[in-house]
Amino acid sequence: MTDWLLTESDLKAIATGAGILGTGGGGSPYLAFLMAREQLRAGRRIRIIHPDSLDTDDRVLPLGGIGAPTVGIERLDNGDEGERLVSMIERVSGQTITALIADEIGGGNCLAPMFPAAQLDLPIVDGDGMGRAFPETQMTSFFIYGQPLSPSALTDASGNALVVTHATSARQLENIMRAASITMGCHAMMSTPPMSGEFVRQYAIPQTVTQAWTLGTAVETARQNKTDPVDAILQEAGGQLLIKGKVTDVERRVVDGFVRGVISIEGIADDRNRRLTIDVQNEYLVATEDGQQHAMVPDLICIVDLETGRSIGTEEQQYGLRVAVLVLPSPALLTTPIALESVGPRAFGYDFDFVPMVQKPAPT
Repeated sequence: MTDWLLTESDLKAIATGAGILGTGGGGSPYLAFLMAREQLRAGRRIRIIHPDSLDTDDRVLPLGGIGAPTVGIERLDNGDEGERLVSMIERVSGQTITALIADEIGGGNCLAPMFPAAQLDLPIVDGDGMGRAFPETQMTSFFIYGQPLSPSALTDASGNALVVTHATSARQLENIMRAASITMGCHAMMSTPPMSGEFVRQYAIPQTVTQAWTLGTAVETARQNKTDPVDAILQEAGGQLLIKGKVTDVERRVVDGFVRGVISIEGIADDRNRRLTIDVQNEYLVATEDGQQHAMVPDLICIVDLETGRSIGTEEQQYGLRVAVLVLPSPALLTTPIALESVGPRAFGYDFDFVPMVQKPAPT
């Protein structure tokens, strides 16, 4: 299959769509867009390949940020963290990395592999391990379906680095990486172990870079045509509108390397007299109204600006914002019984099981 060589306009659309898929987390897509754009302006290329283009013995390295999104806006990357991770993993594993892939497609982490990919002229697989963003390392389709635990690595903008050569479980790997990221200032770049091309073809959430581009393009087209970008998102993704309203309360704090809190939204116009609360752990987890859960992980709860369709991350929420709260369907790989053990409501401490949104077909 032919490589997709990204342009600056492609990057802009991908960043817009990745923000929506980030469900409030995944890091700033705008800052990641600026860094990726600079790679193109430096004369480098960013290549996207279809998962089916991978050979069985290709070695694909997943990359992404770890930490609190609030910190990520204030503490910028140096730009060579991913390149250093590739070098460390190759040295420790004795394997040559032939492609990169995003750990999660949500937020800035969608674009995180693009910096080292451009620097090292490696392709990026059109897919990821979440189809959205999640707050913890073990919450990927890769780990759910059998990715090795080591070697994994972590590095920060100051040049600090950690390589994990053994972990007893994916959950324990998260504990190790989270503790190390806190000492690095709650913001670092992470890599989990290389995967074979065959494994990625089976267990990556496929074509999510394309999905981000398609969502972003739909939003930008609606803006240009002066039509409703919220409707454009819903039509493109087969999602549902939960409420149109105003943010009336934001409880937000950084705890144990996560942004945690609750967002309260009071309805406006046709939704007047309604009040929705959304629990936060880096991402939006559960939407509740009058004691009833209207949406929950792993389905995607997305908050966007009511007028522009721009995604609003957990770190940006503030009183008075006019927003639309949407729910989009989770990828099928995350709704199996084994996956729900890692990414369903009970994995976040809730005492109820996953109830999926009623899906509407996306347009053909």
